[in-house]
Amino acid sequence: MVADNRGDGDESTDVDRQLAVALFNETWGLLETEDRTHAQDERMVNAAHASRYHWERAGGPEQLAVGDWQISRVYSVLGRTEPALHHAGEALTRAQEHEVPTWVLASAHEGMARASAVAGDLERARSHADEARRLANTIDDTDDRQVVLDDLALLSL
Repeated sequence: MVADNRGDGDESTDVDRQLAVALFNETWGLLETEDRTHAQDERMVNAAHASRYHWERAGGPEQLAVGDWQISRVYSVLGRTEPALHHAGEALTRAQEHEVPTWVLASAHEGMARASAVAGDLERARSHADEARRLANTIDDTDDRQVVLDDLALLSL
């Protein structure tokens, strides 16, 4: 069960929120780094998990789903099938069970598509990619929609 420390104005909650964001951004920067070293790969894994941990203390279902999605993305990029599928599944389950913005649910399906492709299950990957695309096309915000579509475009399905 996730502790709910949000909304109480607690200084530690603010610190957790700042750390979660900073670690998310650091992870994203490492994901975009070409020719990462092994040490950078390990730092990327640790930063993604640390960001997700801090969201447990300061966020809600939306942030937790996005955190799981990012961890899955890291493991997919690294070719680590089992944790990629696990965290993609966590993101998707959370997004389906809670009222989150459509872009979060679409991204969770994109994460399942990516992890499934890494696992070699192309039929499952295509199914999730199709659902992500369908959902993305219902997103009103152009920027949010484009982020999901750009991620889907990177998949070789």
